[in-house]
Amino acid sequence: MASYEELLDEADKLAIQVYEKPMQTRNKGLYMDGVIWINDTLSGIEKACILAEELGHYHTSEGDILDQSKLTNRKQELRARQWGYSMLLPLSAIVQAHHAKAKGRHEIAEHLNVTEDFLQAAIDRYTEKYGLFVLADDQHYVYFDPLRVVEIFDI
Repeated sequence: MASYEELLDEADKLAIQVYEKPMQTRNKGLYMDGVIWINDTLSGIEKACILAEELGHYHTSEGDILDQSKLTNRKQELRARQWGYSMLLPLSAIVQAHHAKAKGRHEIAEHLNVTEDFLQAAIDRYTEKYGLFVLADDQHYVYFDPLRVVEIFDI
């Protein structure tokens, strides 16, 4: 789990410039040629979610993928989002929210400093990837629908 400031530090280490500026409402962020633009009207939590995805484009995308009618571009978009999910919402973060007694999507998203939409999108992607549940570590299963963590106890 990384905060917006930590993601900005990551971008700096990668020599990526990050600018906040007003953008059309449908545009929340954009990565191109070592520069990320973030819509400055977003909340700090929204900016972190968008920055994670845009860093994902740096790590996983190639070329201009704005035309989402092309399958290859949609695949690159998905890879970038997956990178963002793994950066902000690894399975261990969901387990950590469980231990912090966060209940329900709203409390979990708040505890993990992500938007509920980002949390839901990550859960949807994890469900596509793993099915209804996954062994997150040696002691926890994460179930995705409904979202919950089950601890494994040694007998």
